[in-house]
Amino acid sequence: MIYAQNTGLIDAVPSVNIGKAFEKPQKKNMPSIRPDQLPQLMQTMRTASISLSTRCLFMWQLLTITRPAEAAEARWDEIDFDANEWKIPAARMKMNRDHTVPLSNEALSILEMMKSLSGGREFIFPSRIKPTQPMNSQTVNAALKRAGLGGVLVSHGLRSIASTALNEEGFLPDAIEAALAHVDKNEVRRAYNRSDYLEQRRPMMQWWADFVGKADSGGIVENGKRELKLVS
Repeated sequence: MIYAQNTGLIDAVPSVNIGKAFEKPQKKNMPSIRPDQLPQLMQTMRTASISLSTRCLFMWQLLTITRPAEAAEARWDEIDFDANEWKIPAARMKMNRDHTVPLSNEALSILEMMKSLSGGREFIFPSRIKPTQPMNSQTVNAALKRAGLGGVLVSHGLRSIASTALNEEGFLPDAIEAALAHVDKNEVRRAYNRSDYLEQRRPMMQWWADFVGKADSGGIVENGKRELKLVS
């Protein structure tokens, strides 16, 4: 077509700039909820018809604010019980960088519970159908849908709840971004700032676990119950 235009066989290439005729799709945030709606979520999941292992995976993902696949595929050999840390290798991370998660007391309790449930297998959350494999990364998503939260909250949105709560509490933004395993988009700043803010994240992750614990007991919302809603 370009040759035909250049040699004068046709006046113009019809398909040139055709993309401009279509609107660019708007970027949509994944469905999530406000931190003050967390008590109702916890109550909903507490009464949901899901297995104990699925409930533990939900809590693990919520407490560690990791991505769905990172949480579901957690291995026992990634846990450092002496340092109370979860060390995820770069090969399992979205940004292909090693990531260390300081474990709160509540996250450690989940591990204690899963020791017997996992039966000494490689994965902390083994699949019920194929025990040598991990639970599917969409397990928590499916549980949220079964609980009636389809279109309201997806499992990846649990990270948004934590991020909002931590930012509103005034924690160091860089520490929050490090906890979320986000990479600084500013290449120059990223080249000079190699800190993982691990020590700052230890008390921050325990604060988040305490926040979740208060939500589980209904202790966050003061002005009555709010209905779960989509936060755009």
